[in-house]
Order: sequence, then C-alpha cells, then structure tokens
Amino acid sequence: MSDGDRANAHGRDATDTGADAQAEALSRLNANLERIDELTKRLVGALAAKRNSDQGLQGPGPELYAKAMAAYWAEMASNPGKLIERQVGYWGQALRHAFEAQTALTSGKPVPAPDGQPEDRRFANRMWSEHPYFNFVKQQYQISAAAIKDTVHDLEGLDRADKQRVEFFSQQIVDLFAPTNFLATNPEAMQKAVDTEGDSLVKGLENLVRDIEANEGDWLVTLSDPEAFQVGANIATSEGSVVFRNRMFELIQYAPTTETVHKTPIVLFPPWINKFYILDLKPANSLIKWIVDQGYTLFVVSWVNPDESYSDVGFDTYVDEGFLTAVDVAKEITGEAAVNAIGYCIAGTTLAATLALMSRRGDTSIKSATFLTTLADFSDPGEMGVFLDSDFIDGIERESRAKGYLDKFFMGRTFSYLRSRDLVYGPAIKSYMLGEAPPAFDLLYWNGDGTNLPGPFVTEYLRKLCVRNELASTGFDLLGQTGLTLGDVSVPLCGIACETDHIAHWRGAWQTAAQFGSKDKTFILSQSGHIAGIVNPPARNKYGHYVNEVAADTPDEWLEGATFHEGSWWPRWEKWLRGRSGKKIAARAPGGEDHPVLDAAPGKYVLPERKSA
Repeated sequence: MSDGDRANAHGRDATDTGADAQAEALSRLNANLERIDELTKRLVGALAAKRNSDQGLQGPGPELYAKAMAAYWAEMASNPGKLIERQVGYWGQALRHAFEAQTALTSGKPVPAPDGQPEDRRFANRMWSEHPYFNFVKQQYQISAAAIKDTVHDLEGLDRADKQRVEFFSQQIVDLFAPTNFLATNPEAMQKAVDTEGDSLVKGLENLVRDIEANEGDWLVTLSDPEAFQVGANIATSEGSVVFRNRMFELIQYAPTTETVHKTPIVLFPPWINKFYILDLKPANSLIKWIVDQGYTLFVVSWVNPDESYSDVGFDTYVDEGFLTAVDVAKEITGEAAVNAIGYCIAGTTLAATLALMSRRGDTSIKSATFLTTLADFSDPGEMGVFLDSDFIDGIERESRAKGYLDKFFMGRTFSYLRSRDLVYGPAIKSYMLGEAPPAFDLLYWNGDGTNLPGPFVTEYLRKLCVRNELASTGFDLLGQTGLTLGDVSVPLCGIACETDHIAHWRGAWQTAAQFGSKDKTFILSQSGHIAGIVNPPARNKYGHYVNEVAADTPDEWLEGATFHEGSWWPRWEKWLRGRSGKKIAARAPGGEDHPVLDAAPGKYVLPERKSA
C-alpha cells in the first residue's frame, strides 16, 4: 500500500470514528429527550394530584405583609432621607461593581472585579470567584441581599414578634432567588450538564419527580438514601424487649450489659414529632447504649405514629396514657417506688406539666428529672416564634380538624425552613441540578422519618403552651388539676441545652429551668445544636460544654460566669444522676411475670408500617 493509500485509509478511519461518536452522542441525546418527555408527563401528573391542604400552612397570612408595607410607608413619610440615602447607597454600590466588572472584562484580561463580599458556603465552587461572569452575578446578588436585609432590619413601627417574622420570611425570599438555585447561573451545575451530555439533568428530573410523587404533589427534598438504613437492622440495634404496649406507645426495656445496676430505673421520653432512635442510631453514638453500659435499667418510650383514628387524642392523653402509664409500668416491673425520668424536646415540655400534676396529687413516683433541649417557658420562643402566629396556628387547626391529625409533612417542612440553606436549597441543588443520589446518612434518614400529630394535641400544645404560655404564667389545666405552673415542680432536675439550638434556644431552656420550683437544679450548656449537642458521645471528644454552679439572674449572666469543659456532657450528667439512683443490685432481665416480653426491640411502632395494638 502506497503512502497515499495509507493516508486515505487513515482519513476514512478518522472520519468513521468521528461519525460513530456523533451518532452515539445523538443517540444519547435522543434517549435523554425521550426520558425528559416521560418524566415531564409524570411531573405534571404528580402536581395535578397535589393533596388538598389548608392555605394557612403554605406561608404567613396577608396581614404580615400589610403590616410590613405600612411600616415601610410610614417610615418613608416620617424620615424619607433615611430610606433615600440607603437606596442611593445601594445603587452606588451596584453601579460601582458593574463598572469594575466591565473595566476588568475590557482590559484584555478576563478577570473578575475586586471581590470584597463576605464568605458564603453557597459560593464555594472556585468558578464563583475565578470566572468574571459568575463572580459578577454572585456579587450583584450579595449586594442586593444585603440591601434588603438592612432595610428590613431597620424598619420601625413593628412589634418584636412581627419584626422577627418579617425578617425571617424576607430572608426566605432572598435565599430562594440566590443564583445558585438556577441552572443558568450555577456554574457547577452547568459544567456537569455539559460534561455528562445532559445526563445529570435527567437524573435530577428523576429525583424531583420522585420527591413530588412521594409527598402527594407537595415538594420536600429527600435528604438521605431511603434504602440505606433499616430500623432494627443497621440502626436502632441496641438489645432490648418491648414489655408493654397500649394505643399510645410501646415500652422498651433494654437488656443489661453490666452484672449490677443502680436500683432506681430510668424512663426516657423522646419527642413524638420524630422517632426515638435518634438516641440509638449506631452503637458508637447511642445514648441509649451508653446509659445501659453505665449500669442503669433503662426503659424507653416508643410513641405510636398516629393516624385519623387518633382524632380524640389531646395533651391529657399523652400524659395519662403515656407518661403516667410508662412510669407505673416501669415501677411494676422493677418493684421500685420511683424512677428517674428524662424528657427530650416536646417530651421535656410534657414531662414538666406531668411533674406539676404529680406534685399537686402528692405522687412521688419520679425522683429526679432530666430535661434535654426543653422549652416550657415560651415568653421568648426563639426562631420557632415565626411559626407561632395565628395565621399558621389557625391553618394547622383547620387542617388537623378536617383530617383528625397533622401530617408529618408539614412539621418536617417547617423545621427544614428554619435552616433552609442546609436542609432545602443545598440538598435540592445536589439532587435536582447535579443529579446526585441522596447520601447514606443515618441522621438525615432519621430526620426524614417523621410522625404525624393528633389534631387536638397539636392545637392545644400550640395555643395553650406556646402562644399563651400558660405553664409559665397563668397556669395550665390538666386532668382535673387547675392552674399548674413550673413552680409546682420540686424534684431535683438537670437541664441540658445546646448553644446553637434553633428549635429550643438555650436561653429559653435556661429560663425554663430557672422557673421550676426545685431547690436542686443543675444546668449544662453543650456546644452545637439540637441534635449534635445531645448526641455527643465521650469517645468522639468533639463538643465541649459549659457549667456554672453560681446563681445568676439571666442566661447571659450565667454564661459569663460559666466554665468551659472539653468533651461530652454525658459523664458529668451521669455523675449527677448516680447520686440519685440508689445502690447497686443484680442486673434485671427485661420484663416480668405480669409484663412478658412482647417483641424484640425496637418494636413495631417505630417501623414504617406498624401493626395495630
């Protein structure tokens, strides 16, 4: 073969290879287009089948926006110079940055304009700082966001609660319109779409459709791989037995891991907004296992996930058929006259009311109480206060009255939007724009495994305890006792709060503890938030804690005089509990003659599909 023939053959091969590649790319494109068409039809169908829910659950009522506009125009009328100065300052900053960006682009060197904006994790990708276009978009967004935030912050004529709500919901709008949330202005998503020839967008659409279908036409991003964990198999695996069951809860008694145990048992009441296994995710960070390993007989309440058949269940039912019954059963099984109780979050609030009731009745069945991230004084509800206005509560009441219960979806969405950048938009970008599968993360799996709330209970809890703050002020009526307050509680108590808790803020938890009538009080402030500050095993030595044994008049005064200690609060609390738990006796096997073992832990109520009692 001549050199010319070889060259021609090589040319044909190259041409053929190129044609094959083009044909393959075209085939992938056509397949993706077909898939997009199919998914679009599914998406339209899912949205069309959207559940009927009360409009009051979708956002703040128009009254809030009317108040904000009235305050703005009143300020404009009384002090126009202030607002004009702010507006002109914003224009000047935006124009200056636009000029700097144009100058940089026309200089012959396509470099970003000077960037003096604050650090923001949303813009961590290097393209936001290195690419002139994306840097321009980022800076203009940050300039505008700061201007809106400052304007809202400086509004006058609103009371504290309305001001807090206007700031929160305006920030939600600002966060919604971040350039990271849109394909055309997200360089990472655009680059991945190009690199994968659109496959990432197809996968993202698949993820979006899946989430819409899973939530009955509503949108809530999946945070964790739903197939990665199985309750009782690779999470919630501590050995124990269900020794009692009624319509409200299963009582789990955990198997001893020591030869001897303290005489006084512990009854732990987790919240019923989520499931108890947050305290037993895996052996390395299980508070349940750790307590048992310290030589205690531990009972844990696993609450039922209510449906429409629980439309008669109010606050009094949780106390009577839940708290009081669990304590009685633990006493019967162990033969002890009293237990030590632990209440976490909403269960801590209910434990406080239960203790006030027991005090009035002369019932001494609880020797001491531990409150984990608990608010029972809602005079300052913290960040949660933005959802405690009549517009939301009226909507919740109408929704739960119509269905008999409040669907877990609404509480899950509410708590997610308190940290929307981390729990809404960030995961949505990864899932829908980058086409990534949700991670196998046990904590986020638990976070998505929520429970419903009985209608009468949620209404009573929100109106009487949160809004009217009856337990910390005028008095709360419960099971025939009237005017119960925190001052009625006299048992020794230990309160544990978390420094960055956005659900039960630590200052409110401190104020709650301060109002108890107990003379024996201990307060511990853990670093981190609502979950990580509590699930903080000593072996990790990750988060420290503060203590202060000197009396203080305010939480800030308490913190100023507090001493910081490295490591988990668990050992310090256990030392406190040890002195109130009696002598050591032979370890107890779960159950007894009158309370035979019904099932192995974690029981049935905690599973996705439960059997009726």
